[in-house]
Amino acid sequence: MLIFTLRRLNLFIFTIFLLTLLSFSLSFLFPGDQLINISGQVNATPKQLIVLAEQYQTNNNIFQQYFAYISHLFHGDLGISMASQLSISTEIMSFLPATIELTLVALFIAMLFGIPIGFIAAINHRKATDNIILSISMIGYSIPVFWLGLLAILIFSIQLGWLPSAGQLSLLFEIEHVTGIQFIDILLSDSPYKWQAFQDASAHIFLPACVIALAPATIFVRLARTAMMDVLDSQYIRAAKAKGLSFKQIIYHHAIRNAMVHVIRDVGLQFANLVTIAMVTEVIFSWPGIGRWLIESIFQRDHTSIQGGLLVLSSFIFIVHIVIDFIYAALNPLARESRHGT
Repeated sequence: MLIFTLRRLNLFIFTIFLLTLLSFSLSFLFPGDQLINISGQVNATPKQLIVLAEQYQTNNNIFQQYFAYISHLFHGDLGISMASQLSISTEIMSFLPATIELTLVALFIAMLFGIPIGFIAAINHRKATDNIILSISMIGYSIPVFWLGLLAILIFSIQLGWLPSAGQLSLLFEIEHVTGIQFIDILLSDSPYKWQAFQDASAHIFLPACVIALAPATIFVRLARTAMMDVLDSQYIRAAKAKGLSFKQIIYHHAIRNAMVHVIRDVGLQFANLVTIAMVTEVIFSWPGIGRWLIESIFQRDHTSIQGGLLVLSSFIFIVHIVIDFIYAALNPLARESRHGT
């Protein structure tokens, strides 16, 4: 496990280095002055520009400029937004929790429906049930998320009126911002209407989370189906059949547990897909997350926010990958071998 941890730590450091290098390079690739692109000080006076040039070492070679940029990152300084002139670190910390909340709920929904359906398809391999599930999953994966989001709003919000079409919480409820994750803030609040607020927040998050979860759920169907088929063809399952265990005992006591280990390995890869889909969905449902903020920054040509947002969002996705790798290694001892930790 120590070798596995050291390899993952080495991979994390190297990936963060590449991310910071890419983020730093964007300040040269964007149009305009490099110093303004990296600091966001569009209204700086000549004296302030001289101070900024000294802080970011723009008059020195490229290596000194990069190390000056890294120093600012270590101190939590991502610059200020060109559009709002607010600290990017403050804006990211206010928008990122909403995205985390939405993606986690969507991931839970995708796994809750996708994995059992995939197991059902594997158990009924080459039967009508298997063919129907694969056909539906292929159709679900092919639906564009922007079209699905608009269709969901049209049906469930406008025509049926079951669910809200935008926002994170109704304006009727005043919940103090503590963690930024709405459900946790509601539970921590002293409001006498917090359970009504909890229900309202659940209604707001359900529709966008389902829209985000559709494509990953179809992928989980195929992953779970493949994992279950591999387990059912393994030697220990054949040994269990030879011992006289019933089919239900084999499935519930042996097959599902071992197939889940293989599915968890691919959850991290699907999380990146979830975040990408969430960026579009947040715009459609006016969800106050970092994806919507980042897309608005692109439209406003806010170069500093684009650099900081991409750096933080990519780092967050990679950290989730590392955490899931450790969970997989804890569940599967074979993954801790050196050949699996490269």
